[in-house]
Amino acid sequence: MSGHAPAPSVRPVAQKAPVPRLALSVQEACASIGVSWDYWREHVEHELRVVRRGRRKLIAVTELERWLAENGERASA
Repeated sequence: MSGHAPAPSVRPVAQKAPVPRLALSVQEACASIGVSWDYWREHVEHELRVVRRGRRKLIAVTELERWLAENGERASA
């Protein structure tokens, strides 16, 4: 006998798909569109619907997408 216990059977770990984000914090929203918090407060926040619960503010990803689409302009040739 070799004195070793039999190797336990190895079960593959099931990979779970990440849960899609429906809303972002203000900090995450700023990062997602590439602006600073100061720029956000001055130029963006007042044009978005924001969910407020207590001190927490959440911005729907679809709201950010809408804002980008409405504020985008075509590149001139």
